[in-house]
Amino acid sequence: MSLASRATRATPRVASGAVVRAAASRRNAVVVKAAAPLVGSQAPDFKATAVFDQEFVDISLSQYKGKYVVLFFYPLDFTFVCPTEITAFSDRFEEFKSTGAEVLGISVDSQFTHLAWIQTDRKEGGLGDLSYPLVADLKKEISLAYGVLTDDGIALRGLFIVDKDGIVQHATINNLAFGRSVDETLRTLQVCMAFCPGVTMRAGVKAADAVG
Repeated sequence: MSLASRATRATPRVASGAVVRAAASRRNAVVVKAAAPLVGSQAPDFKATAVFDQEFVDISLSQYKGKYVVLFFYPLDFTFVCPTEITAFSDRFEEFKSTGAEVLGISVDSQFTHLAWIQTDRKEGGLGDLSYPLVADLKKEISLAYGVLTDDGIALRGLFIVDKDGIVQHATINNLAFGRSVDETLRTLQVCMAFCPGVTMRAGVKAADAVG
């Protein structure tokens, strides 16, 4: 048998093995399609029950159209890290209000659990009265829509700034143990309000200084 004949006969066997391996590889491949980022897109609207001024109220994100909204998620009521940042946002709510912005807190707890936590004194691990609503996301639909729902069914510490037209201008998502800075949130909010899309500001510079 000639070398050419051997090569002709050997080639199909090699190609066949490669095709089989390639086919098996395709069958075992896992295709992951990442969700589109929310920044620059319309914020997912929602209707839910919230606790405000120790009463149950029905709210929707769309009712705040025309205002900036700071929307933050936290894992669960009656946990250690959560009260400190939740009360910090409340204690400095007037600073947000003075800019014309609103604040909403959200977790997967029920409105009844929210109320119980609010009615618990801060010295005993509670929240006390808050200056903004706590939204109940018991069905976990809001957390899912904003991409912060974990496999365990609780929300990561996501924070979103929604502008007057309902567009998400800023988003951060922290893991469960890491809280958010009120100072940094206020700074970012001021940037969103003071600058047009596409204009950037150096880190550490306050919006008022940059404008002046």
